[in-house]
Amino acid sequence: MPRVSKEQTDRNRAAIEQASTRLFKERGFNGVSVADLMGAAGLTHGGFYGHFSSKDELAAIACSQAFSQAADRWQTRIKNKTDAQSALHAILDPYLTKRMARNMGNSCPAATLSVDVAREAPDKPVREAYQAGTEQLINILTALSSAADPAEQRKQALVQWSTMVGVMMLASATDGNPLADELLSAVREHLMGDDA
Repeated sequence: MPRVSKEQTDRNRAAIEQASTRLFKERGFNGVSVADLMGAAGLTHGGFYGHFSSKDELAAIACSQAFSQAADRWQTRIKNKTDAQSALHAILDPYLTKRMARNMGNSCPAATLSVDVAREAPDKPVREAYQAGTEQLINILTALSSAADPAEQRKQALVQWSTMVGVMMLASATDGNPLADELLSAVREHLMGDDA
């Protein structure tokens, strides 16, 4: 059997990480087997341990990747905004939507992974990845705060973030019911004001 090149090995690993990022958000850590992950990446089950020591390791990597992708999207959206308020709205407007609540594989990792991460033991690597990713997004919101005091900026960002994540979880869980629309609408109005 011919040996796989380093470049192909790297492409295979990237494919596994990308597939796992989506599948873990869609179905949770325990709802996806190693065979599912490898199949979604177009690879066979047997190659998994050539890339990762465990599913726990991959969960942490996928979690980190999901948060990095979210942060990159946010940074792209705010890059050309001339003021903090329009930058904040550039984050909130696409986030607080039915589309985001319904499309769990491409939705907010904080909302889609929170329950799974909470059920993991404190020493699992995914807990640290989740906390680091959460801090990364909170820091972006903090930088957009209208408060003058740094402590107030952080507090404002924490409230915004908690509200955003909470409504995504609730809107996903009530999708198809008018309550989901009510929740999203109320939070849009609360966080975005008259522009919602």
